Amino acid sequence: MSDFPFLSVLTVAPLVGAVVVAFLPRSRPTLAKQVALGWSLLVLALSVVMWVTFQVGGDRFQFRESYPWIPNWGVNFTFAADGIALVMLMLIAVLVPLVILASWHDAESSKRSVPVYFALLLVLECTMIGVFAAADVFLFYVFFEVMLVPMYFLIGSYGGHQRQYAAVKFFLYSLVGGLFMLAAVIGLWVVGGKTFDWVALSQVDISTGAERWLFLGFFVAFAIKAPFFPFHTWLPDAVGAAPAGAAALLVGVLDKVGTFGILRYCLPLFPDAAQWFAPWALALAVIGIIYAALLAVGQNDLKRLVSYTSIAHFGFIGVGIFAFTTQAGTGAVLYMVNHGLATGLLFLVVGMLIARRGSALVSDFGGAGKLVPVLAGVLFFAGLASLALPGTAPFVSEFLVLIGTFTVNKPVAVIATLGIILAAAYVLWMVQRTTQGTLNPALTEIDGMKRDLNLREKVVVAPLIALIVVLGFYPKPVTDVINPAIQATMQDVGRTDPAPSADTVQEASR
Repeated sequence: MSDFPFLSVLTVAPLVGAVVVAFLPRSRPTLAKQVALGWSLLVLALSVVMWVTFQVGGDRFQFRESYPWIPNWGVNFTFAADGIALVMLMLIAVLVPLVILASWHDAESSKRSVPVYFALLLVLECTMIGVFAAADVFLFYVFFEVMLVPMYFLIGSYGGHQRQYAAVKFFLYSLVGGLFMLAAVIGLWVVGGKTFDWVALSQVDISTGAERWLFLGFFVAFAIKAPFFPFHTWLPDAVGAAPAGAAALLVGVLDKVGTFGILRYCLPLFPDAAQWFAPWALALAVIGIIYAALLAVGQNDLKRLVSYTSIAHFGFIGVGIFAFTTQAGTGAVLYMVNHGLATGLLFLVVGMLIARRGSALVSDFGGAGKLVPVLAGVLFFAGLASLALPGTAPFVSEFLVLIGTFTVNKPVAVIATLGIILAAAYVLWMVQRTTQGTLNPALTEIDGMKRDLNLREKVVVAPLIALIVVLGFYPKPVTDVINPAIQATMQDVGRTDPAPSADTVQEASR
């Protein structure tokens, strides 16, 4: 089974599904939804088989495939997955069917084509899988850019207030980042012996000056995509205007392309430059944690509030990456997965709440838990997971990042810890103002607020809640997959974990 072309099939399958869904009659929206859901479940099933087939402790990159594309440029359709890519591919496979279920009526409310909406979700899944599976730098760049197209139309055609402005801003920011990357990709091809193969490029010796410029080109593109401070301003607008399901994928998966790209390309291909720029990257990450958390506290729009929490969380991921320890690096990748689950759940639940109220403003709620107690309970759980409450999956990843950073950079770890305190403030404030306290009399006059979670919505939230709890107590199946890839990345950078102090060794021997 290891010879099966998992990655190419996983990449192409959603695209084929998208074509089928797009050509279904507009007069049969339910059929389009069912076909899209069935196709996404097929991708999930194949991903589970790939996960089981992956050999922990085996080759760093597995499921490798390579097909000629542009021989004169040394470009191939090359796919391969290490542990980091594998966990992200599983995250995509889990989230997309749940987003399709959660978005069952989103396209209808926009009065636009339902088949096209769900076809765009499948095209987005295709490009997301491709960008994480690519092992050719040029192929990665193509998926990186094409991924913008379906999300642009999901926001611009099916979004809410100021959707055109938000879609254009999202596209322009990402396009500018892509231009920086294109320049770096061309430069890498020139200095790397006219090849785009990741394995070959990782063996190339690049001069110090060229390496720093190439690192900067890739890093700027990834920092915009992540988004890191100060490249973050497109995210609140895009998320605020996007449909809830698209917003969940935008923050849950698309943004991870930035942090994944740093781990896959910036660190192994430009190790000396990565260490040279590390203090600056750590500074941006720490500023992002505190700055975004403070902005989240003052938000009155639920979607924008959650988007700022995500910017703060990406600061933690950045800290974990540039601490250059195995523990912090594993925590950063685990944070990417857990953030996708927790924030994906939070966005979907917020979307359900907004759909019932017809407003995203916190001030338009108040005491909603008295009318929709189950929905309010799920919102509370998602909020607690977002602030990394012990017993939830994000706590494990956040703890690994902080403890792994503390061993090498105590000031950064201490300052980042302040973000945990602020997270409690903005999450509890949001929950208290929306679902707790005195009931807003206006809510009793809205039919939507009289409907608690239905069966479809329970099916959406239940798997995410289960995964967040299970990984909160037993993350080993995921960390076992991540660890070898992180250790190999640290070796590429030339960094080793700090040796334990004499006192620690003496204490352990007792």
